[in-house]
Amino acid sequence: MQKKKPLLSVITIVFNDAKHIERTMLSVLHQTYPYIQYIIIDGASTDGTVDVIKKYQDSLFYFSSEPDKGIYDAMNKGLAIATGDYVLFMNSGDEIYALDTVEKVFACADGADIYYGETLRINEKLESLGPRKHLIPEHFSWKSFKYGMNVGHQAIYVKRALAQPYDLQYRLSGDINWILKIAKKAKHIINTQMYVAKFLEGGASKQRQRESLKERYLILQKYYGFWPNIFNHLIITIKAILKK
Repeated sequence: MQKKKPLLSVITIVFNDAKHIERTMLSVLHQTYPYIQYIIIDGASTDGTVDVIKKYQDSLFYFSSEPDKGIYDAMNKGLAIATGDYVLFMNSGDEIYALDTVEKVFACADGADIYYGETLRINEKLESLGPRKHLIPEHFSWKSFKYGMNVGHQAIYVKRALAQPYDLQYRLSGDINWILKIAKKAKHIINTQMYVAKFLEGGASKQRQRESLKERYLILQKYYGFWPNIFNHLIITIKAILKK
């Protein structure tokens, strides 16, 4: 008997991004993998975003447009709706890398707690900027983030049973805290050895970088300890200076 394929819940959050939302949606809706439920959480957009989404409403598992308390509140709303075996956050502006990517991810192996891959950065003109500055680790665990977030949020497929709500005390770097919590519980993590996502440079954390970095520092201190975190950030600073 053929093994049942996992259901993937893809969650997109968006607010006033009529320029990019359709590109993100089509990267999900046109996947060759048929077992996808698509959830879109809009924060009461007023720029035409909702009109774009409604063009594809019949293909969506769930869609809502209402005010929220920020990025991670919106993500929690999507997570509460999701019923898939796995969840993937593909926020507006980002894309699943290719139309057969999800199919290839789940062809890697059965039953992983986390599947992950590389992310290609793109600019507003959709031109390639190459991979993220932090290349993904060959073997990923909760200890992999001590020098920063080296696996993109949109490049991680997480078993839904391990996915807890986001901690709303964080406003810009809560994704690191969320992934670390999951990774500490994960037993079986698969590196897909391929690009799985495209990331549009210039998100909320980039626009408010100082606040985002402060949050990240405190999160990493919570997981790695005070002095190890000091040392790790010294290494981060040295690497940043050498790259200039």
